[in-house]
Amino acid sequence: MIKSELVQKVLDANPHLFQRDAERIVGAFFDEIAAALSRRERVELRGFGAFSTKHRKARQGRNPRTGASVSVPEKYVPFFKAGKGLRERLNTSD
Repeated sequence: MIKSELVQKVLDANPHLFQRDAERIVGAFFDEIAAALSRRERVELRGFGAFSTKHRKARQGRNPRTGASVSVPEKYVPFFKAGKGLRERLNTSD
């Protein structure tokens, strides 16, 4: 599902909203998740999953084209763990 499809779902569930309001709601939702992750906080949506960051240590990598050794700095990467409700819905055999 892409962002515009999510906006449409919000509009279908709330016909009293204007499209621009639904776009702002969905945008604010994603902006808050991104802001929390940038502060290295965990965001949990019950029944859906949890967003967090994982620390990756600095390491020596390789340039795949030349094979030269490259220094990769430490970084934090986003991580998503599906919740129980989402896993059950995805793994049902219908």
